[in-house]
Amino acid sequence: MNEEKVKIFLVDDDAVFLKLLEIEFLEHDSFVVETFSTGELCLQNLESNPDVIILDYHLDGIVKTAMNGMATLDKIKTANPNIPVIMLSSQDKIDVAINCMHHKAFDYVVKSETAFLRLQNIITTIFRYKKMENQLTWYVERM
Repeated sequence: MNEEKVKIFLVDDDAVFLKLLEIEFLEHDSFVVETFSTGELCLQNLESNPDVIILDYHLDGIVKTAMNGMATLDKIKTANPNIPVIMLSSQDKIDVAINCMHHKAFDYVVKSETAFLRLQNIITTIFRYKKMENQLTWYVERM
């Protein structure tokens, strides 16, 4: 990753898991983290331009009328299709993961003890893609 800190939005209605994930990311100097308990709160703060959004699949555990993760994903992609969104869920079902990918999620991670490590690897991959994209753009502009 580059020298600048990566701004991550963590969106999850499970307060304990959200806090644990926040702590994991903040233990590394490369991240700035903002947390949200609903998709609506995340959407209200998109103008602060996160580099990556980690979004829970179910977001109606506390506020029953809250928008779910898929609806939030769709609204994020409508507002800014360039923000990579990683879906996070306790569901280990392939059809759920495929559905997330159809809605333009960058990846899908099952909540587990290794979720943070997997998220960290995916974020590294996102920035490798961005770096390659920038290099390709630079090269094409000079042709």
